[in-house]
Amino acid sequence: MLRLFGNPKTLCNGVTRRDLLHLGGLGAFGLTLPQAAGLQQAAGSEAAVVPKFGQAKSCILIYKYGSPPQHETFDPKPEAPAEIQGEMGAIPTCLPGVSIGDHLPKIAQIVDRLTVVRSLTHPYPLHGTVYATTGIPEVDTKIEAQPRHKRQWPFIGSLVDYFEDRRNGGRLPELPRNIALPFVMGSKTEYPPLAGPYGAMLGMRYDPVFTEFPAEGTTMAPEVRPGKAFKNPLLGIESTDKLQLAGPGIAHEDLPRFDLRRSLLDQFNVARRDLDAFERITTFDQQQEMAFSLLTSSRMHAALDYTREPQAVRDAYGMTLFGQSCLAARRLIEAGGKFVTVFWDAYGLNAGSWDTHHNHYGRLKEFLLPVFDQSFTALIRDLEDRGMLDETLVLVISEHGRTPEIDSKPRGAGRHHWSRAYSQVYAGGGMGCGNVVGRTDKHAGDVEEAPISPKDVLATAFHLLGIDPEGTFPDPEGRPMPLTGTGHLRAELLG
Repeated sequence: MLRLFGNPKTLCNGVTRRDLLHLGGLGAFGLTLPQAAGLQQAAGSEAAVVPKFGQAKSCILIYKYGSPPQHETFDPKPEAPAEIQGEMGAIPTCLPGVSIGDHLPKIAQIVDRLTVVRSLTHPYPLHGTVYATTGIPEVDTKIEAQPRHKRQWPFIGSLVDYFEDRRNGGRLPELPRNIALPFVMGSKTEYPPLAGPYGAMLGMRYDPVFTEFPAEGTTMAPEVRPGKAFKNPLLGIESTDKLQLAGPGIAHEDLPRFDLRRSLLDQFNVARRDLDAFERITTFDQQQEMAFSLLTSSRMHAALDYTREPQAVRDAYGMTLFGQSCLAARRLIEAGGKFVTVFWDAYGLNAGSWDTHHNHYGRLKEFLLPVFDQSFTALIRDLEDRGMLDETLVLVISEHGRTPEIDSKPRGAGRHHWSRAYSQVYAGGGMGCGNVVGRTDKHAGDVEEAPISPKDVLATAFHLLGIDPEGTFPDPEGRPMPLTGTGHLRAELLG
C-alpha cells in the first residue's frame, strides 16, 4: 500500500497530516478521500463507546413481505371488542405478564431470548420495501417499482457489504457478504420485482447474491382471494428440492462446462456502454470477478445445500421453503457469511404472502403463523445451541402493520394496511433478551409509549454490526449521504 511520510502534525479533527497524505494517495487505488473518511467515521466515532457496538459479527434478516398483523402476533388485545381482536386470542409466554398471539406457541417459549417491539410507527401505510430496508427519508411511489432508479438508496445488506469491502481493501471474500434467499424478491408474482434489496446508489456490485428455487410447492395453500388457491413452496417442498444460485452458472462439480460459461460472461464486455451513467466501469469488472468466483466455489454451494443436514434438524425447521431457507441462512453464516436475507415473499399473486386483505383467518391459521412459529423458533434455538446467537443479529422486518378494525366483508375477513402502530421481533447479536419495548392503545392502533421508526431499527442494527449509524456513504457524485436517513440508535432495544 502506498504510504507517504512527512510531518506527523495532528489536525483539529484528530487526523495527522501524514495520514491525510496517505488517504489522499489512496485515490489511485480506487478509494477516494470522502470514502476513506466515511470508513474512518463508520469505524470509530461516539457510537463505539455505546454498549454492544460491534457485538454482532453477522446478521440474518427475515423480511415478511405484505406485513403481518400486530393483533395476531406480538400485540394481542384479548380484552378488545370482537371487531378489533377478532376470533384469535392470546397465550402467556415464558415471560411473566407477557402474552402473544395464540397461534405462536413455540415462539411463546423463547420470548426470553427476544426483543419484542410493539411501538413501530411511520406515516406510510404502503408496501414500501425501500422505506423499510433503507435510509430513504420518505416513500417515493414514483420509483418504488424501479430498482435501478438513481434516487434509490442502498439496502442495509448492501451497506454492510460496502463497509466490509473497504475494511478489507476491496478483496473478494471467500463467501459473498450479502446473500438473499430463496429467490429474487418479486420474481414469482404477476408483477415485475419491486425496488428495495439492491445496491442502488452504491452500484450493482453491492446487490445481494440471490439464489433461485426452481421447484414447485407440494401443498395447496389457503386462498389468497376467492378462487385463487395454488401450491405454494413456502408451505411445503420435497425433501430433495434445493436452492441454487440465480442466473447462469454451473454446479461446482460440473467444471468442464466452465469455459463455455466464461465465454458467455466475456461477451458481457460489449454491454459496458449500456450501463447507467452512475455505474463505474470498475463495478462491472468486480461483478464479473465475483461471478467467476461463485461459479467455482464449492464453499458457497456446500453452505446452500441444506440436504446435508441431519433429518432431525431439517424437520425441526419444517419442510417448507421458508423453513429450509432459514436453515440455509444459518449454514451460510456458519460458513463465514456476513449478511443473509430470507425473503418471505409473495408467490403466485402479488397481493399474497402476509398481505391478508382477504381470507385473513384462513391464511394466518393454516399457513402463515404455523410456518413462521416453527421455523423462526428452530432458527433461534439452533443458533443458541451452536453458540452463535450472541454474535448473530436476527431481524424480522416488514413494511407496516394492519388495521385495528377487521373488515368482515371479504370471505375469511381481512385487515388492511396500517402504519401508525405495529410490532416486530429481534434477537441475538446484542439485542436485549426478554425485552418488550413500547406500548399501544387498547386497540393496538396508536403508539402510547416509546415510538420507534423503522429507521431507528436500521440504525441500531448498524451499531451492533460495528458501523456508526451516524456515518455516511457516498452518492454517485461523491456527496455524503446519511446511512439511515432520520434514524437513531435506540439503546432500549439493547436491553
